[in-house]
Amino acid sequence: MLKQLGRFLRDSQKILDSWDAYSDEHTDLDGWPYDEDAYGRRASLRDAATAEAFESVRDGAHHLLATAQIQLTHLPARTVQSRWVWQLGVLHEALDRLDALHEKWLQTRDSLPADAHPGTPVFDDVLAAHYAEAWSSLDDWATHGHAIGDINTAARHAPSTLAPPPTTTAAPATGHAGTVRR
Repeated sequence: MLKQLGRFLRDSQKILDSWDAYSDEHTDLDGWPYDEDAYGRRASLRDAATAEAFESVRDGAHHLLATAQIQLTHLPARTVQSRWVWQLGVLHEALDRLDALHEKWLQTRDSLPADAHPGTPVFDDVLAAHYAEAWSSLDDWATHGHAIGDINTAARHAPSTLAPPPTTTAAPATGHAGTVRR
């Protein structure tokens, strides 16, 4: 699941970089788009691509968060970044919103006319609205999802609480060279 999260983080960064380049080129100095319709279509593509990238994470997202939370509570205090608790909170809230939006989408999709399917305006417009509504929460995951990997890395490198660290004691100095038996 961490690999899927890593892939999402890389993909969403590429999507955002592409969007930023587009936005910089197609807006005036005040941030207003030169062509609102084209800008809106491009934003819809960004939203859809980000949602598609998150699909590989969606099923395991709750488990990732729960695991990170448990790992965080077992880490030595000196290894914990203060932002991690806040970032996990942001991710939890974003996932709750995404879950609610997904349920709303399923209900909306099921209420569409029988001839509404991908590629028809009625379906595509509703789906685009769903993606637009979800984008902010997906962006939260793209922005803060790395905290889960950071916590996992810290947990893997933390000393184990199951066994005490090995101790070493110095051998008493006798001043004699040891004899070796053969």
